[in-house]
Amino acid sequence: MAPPAEGEGSGYTSLIFMGAIFVVFYFFIIRPQSKKQKEIQQKVSEMKKGDKVVTSSGMIGVLSSIEDDSVLIEVGGSTKIRFLKSAINDVNPNKPDKKDKK
Repeated sequence: MAPPAEGEGSGYTSLIFMGAIFVVFYFFIIRPQSKKQKEIQQKVSEMKKGDKVVTSSGMIGVLSSIEDDSVLIEVGGSTKIRFLKSAINDVNPNKPDKKDKK
């Protein structure tokens, strides 16, 4: 006796379901994240002295100098800290500081 044939279609259904889940993950998670990362890389490559930056550790400062793979950021007064370019999360060119608005 042969087993019932109703289980054969469930394999295709689960395969289609898994493919649909992958497509949803791609369009809602993977694609926007890679697009954001490319945008950040472009901003970092175009930054110049005097731009305000935010690092991955949350430090906010003004670019004092730029080298090959690192930058010197002035965080307050005469305090300067050296960071790798890969640690920069955001670049705001010529954005005035809140203190400057007074």
